[in-house]
Amino acid sequence: MGIGDLRRTKSDVKYQLVLQWSGSSLKDYDEMIAMENKLIENLSGGSEVDGHDVGSGEVNIFILTDDPELTFSEGKATMGNSEHWLSARVAYREITKSHYIILWPEDLTDFAIA
Repeated sequence: MGIGDLRRTKSDVKYQLVLQWSGSSLKDYDEMIAMENKLIENLSGGSEVDGHDVGSGEVNIFILTDDPELTFSEGKATMGNSEHWLSARVAYREITKSHYIILWPEDLTDFAIA
């Protein structure tokens, strides 16, 4: 079995969690990569960073997970000292669905990927 065989696929997990904040500069991109690397190091075994997206003034980090609330808690602990946490939006969806369930901030009423 090779390393690629150990990688989870979207069909193996139930949810996609998205961490999102405003950003469009090269500095924002570099900070997103640093944050993504911290998440890779700190998330529990049931979650996997699945990539990122930058554009339309926003930064998104995508995480595959079976437990979005636990993953959110771990992500929040990882991002807690980051200036981006102040403007972060977090939501998840079932892999096979398009509707997002908002986790953060609690008063957010709409979440979308631009």
